[in-house]
Amino acid sequence: MANTYDFGLVGLGVMGRNFILNVADNGFSAFGNDLDQEKVSALIEEGGDVDKVNATTDAKVFVEALSQPRKIMLLVPAGKIVDAVIENLLPLLDEGDIIIDGGNSFYTDTDRREAYLKDKGINFFGAGVSGGAKGARRGPSIMPGGSREAYQHVKPIFEAVSAKYKGEPCVTYLGPKSAGNYVKMVHNGIEYGLMQLTSEIYDLLKKAGGLSNQELHNTFAEWNKGRLQSFLVEITSEILAQKDDLTDGDLVDMILDKAKQKGTGKWTSQNAMDLGIPVPTIDIAVSMREISALKDERIKADELYDRPSPKAVNKADFVSKAEEALYFAFIMAYAQGMHQLADASKEYGYELDLGEIAKIWRAGCIIRAGLLADITDAFKADKKLPNLLLSNSFVQKVQSTVSSARELVSYGAENGIPLPGLSNSLTYFDAYTSSRLPLNLIQGQRDYFGSHTYERIDREGIFHTEWEKE
Repeated sequence: MANTYDFGLVGLGVMGRNFILNVADNGFSAFGNDLDQEKVSALIEEGGDVDKVNATTDAKVFVEALSQPRKIMLLVPAGKIVDAVIENLLPLLDEGDIIIDGGNSFYTDTDRREAYLKDKGINFFGAGVSGGAKGARRGPSIMPGGSREAYQHVKPIFEAVSAKYKGEPCVTYLGPKSAGNYVKMVHNGIEYGLMQLTSEIYDLLKKAGGLSNQELHNTFAEWNKGRLQSFLVEITSEILAQKDDLTDGDLVDMILDKAKQKGTGKWTSQNAMDLGIPVPTIDIAVSMREISALKDERIKADELYDRPSPKAVNKADFVSKAEEALYFAFIMAYAQGMHQLADASKEYGYELDLGEIAKIWRAGCIIRAGLLADITDAFKADKKLPNLLLSNSFVQKVQSTVSSARELVSYGAENGIPLPGLSNSLTYFDAYTSSRLPLNLIQGQRDYFGSHTYERIDREGIFHTEWEKE
């Protein structure tokens, strides 16, 4: 067994087990490690041939089974567990071995770990993996960053196991240090935004359009055949068709309206604020999950305040406008996330190629969508494009759909249906495309109470006014 397996993986939960089986299916022998004997046994049983897939609870046996340089991927929860696994493996490794963190680690933790292991002669890189458990088994989108040289050893395996879009693997080397984990973080932030937007359109069509769950299922299924084709629209149609095993109703109506989160959306929002990049669609998506958690308070507040009854609408026309508004808002969510990646690349020295990022998101990952092919083309055409909204190829897409977004945001406000994601997307667009904003007044206020100074439109320099007269 010594030095015979091509690839090692620590953490044999659902994601880890599926990923390692995917590796074996693609012609690479793989060895797993987990402290839980049941998970080890389950993998060996499912793998069938121990020469292709094997596992152990013993870290020493695990490390000695791998060919050099050892390629060890960690699919364990982010945080202290990653550090604990690294410390457990470290005495058993040789110089030049490679550790890959495949979890959703915060990017600064990846930078710290890379520097720590580099001093010990061990290569380390973070590789975001998107696609959930099914993606891990059938082909995920993989976002690796770190040592370019070390990646070359893993490249054949990752390209084999990743999702394919028209034959092209959905994985590429993204950049140095924590580039991979950072890109995965922003991917998840975009995911938060798209999920929030989809839920709002569902709510609007149900409350105002009067669509049944079956009609909603049909609507989202039809949209998935067009320009809104995406994983999230596809699964939305399937969720809306699911019957409940415990009642005679539909499952979606029985799910409690409290959405949980693991932190990656919040990290995206917080880091965007640190960078000074506006991502309001992502920001509000995080906030809405927090508001949803206040269920008991929301029930009490609902009893205290009147709400308008939604005005009647033409169902077919309303559905058509909803499709246009959702398409518009999807563009805004992607534009904000890509804008953040562009700025972070400069700030952190990642040297990201936004066209390549959009390219590897076209299949396998949660935010995969037909729209990403157009986004790929836009950033390939202009590698220095700071924002998708500045691409000529997107002007008509936005111009032809923004009026529906305006109409639905107005309808929601008048009829008491919250559309914060759609509203924030529209506000972002209107602000970003305004050559003049009222922030001149804010600068005047800041100078008035704090002598913070201001700039002028008619001449260079920094100015201050003595506002208060004696």
